[in-house]
Amino acid sequence: QVQLVESGGGLVQAGGSLRLSCAASGSTFSIDAMGWYRQAPGEQRALVAAITRGGRINYANNVKGRFTISRANAKNTIYLQMNSLRPEDTAVYYCATNGYSDLGHPDYWGQGTQVTVSS
Repeated sequence: QVQLVESGGGLVQAGGSLRLSCAASGSTFSIDAMGWYRQAPGEQRALVAAITRGGRINYANNVKGRFTISRANAKNTIYLQMNSLRPEDTAVYYCATNGYSDLGHPDYWGQGTQVTVSS
């Protein structure tokens, strides 16, 4: 089992920045890709960004150039630096992971952290 704990959400004005963190614990030897999904009210949960243990990264098109994902393997922690935030970025952000290099189907989820961007 793997446990994921997120931190760093909050309320920010449009154009501002936030940094999310996610720390994994438990059977961390079994995980590869880690990343962030988000879900806004009435919408499906969607992948925002993911990073493999080897450092391969992919982003959703609507966050490219604004969000940066990074990873500290020794700490089993990932970060999401979110800049130039927009009201449409408002959502609950979930940390996720699995044992593969593709985070399309996570095995483990965090509890989520709310990000609210005011206009």
